[in-house]
Amino acid sequence: MATQTVFRTSLHGLERLHEGKVRDIYSAGAEALLIVTTDRLSAFDVVLPDPIPGKGRVLNEISNFWFARTRHIVRNHLTGRAVNDLVSDPNDRAALQGRSVIVRRLKPLPLEAVVRGYLIGSGWKDYQKSGSVCGVSLPRNLPLAARLSAPIFTPATKAAAGEHDENISFAQLEKLIGAPLAASVRDTAIALYEFAAAHALSRGIIIADTKFEFAVDESGALTLIDEALTPDSSRFWPADTYRPGTSPPSFDKQFVRDYLETLDWNKKAPGPKLPAEILARTSEKYGEALAQLTK
Repeated sequence: MATQTVFRTSLHGLERLHEGKVRDIYSAGAEALLIVTTDRLSAFDVVLPDPIPGKGRVLNEISNFWFARTRHIVRNHLTGRAVNDLVSDPNDRAALQGRSVIVRRLKPLPLEAVVRGYLIGSGWKDYQKSGSVCGVSLPRNLPLAARLSAPIFTPATKAAAGEHDENISFAQLEKLIGAPLAASVRDTAIALYEFAAAHALSRGIIIADTKFEFAVDESGALTLIDEALTPDSSRFWPADTYRPGTSPPSFDKQFVRDYLETLDWNKKAPGPKLPAEILARTSEKYGEALAQLTK
């Protein structure tokens, strides 16, 4: 992906409101925000010092692909406004090309809506200890990467940069945001996952799990925000090499996590620098996911 690499933005004439693990957020007036998806990569909730070339543009394009195709399930935060109508500086325009959107200002819900179709990652670790994931009991003796009989909803609290998300039970989520809204988040997240997983599988990709972020608008309507079903927010596995009992190769940042696990690093900031070959291969993997999903 021969594109301009963007680690951090500083846009002329726009108020920066927030810098997340991957996204920079600016004011776009009283009712809108400009979201810039950078090439930063976080692993184990630590932002690594090296950007992944082209990653932000891939994430932005994949998210927009899903936003356009899931409007029958839930509304999303996109306004449809052109970024160039807001940004006039030519250097800023060049940096933002393909990696930015203007979205509605909404009230984010303080949670990550995680849906798991396969038993992997922290869910596998929980299952080994307790036979359940976030309070959801599962059959005994499931292997690593087992496909679940039905997707399960396992919410988490949303942590600040540098801190770890915490898995919670559905009962805890009900206390956090109220039972009706919790049920709506659960049902919508599962519907989104099932729709996307079916499409991805037809393209040779298994979406093992994913996480969504939601907000409510002034009328209380649930709205999908942030990103959707990208290699950063999901585990993508090649369907043709999937084998239960082994950790499958992936199109996502698990490739970087696996490399980091070989290092003597305490998984706290600052993160280690990545070798050039890891950066290049990770960039390729993101590009492969985009091409395969959207072809």
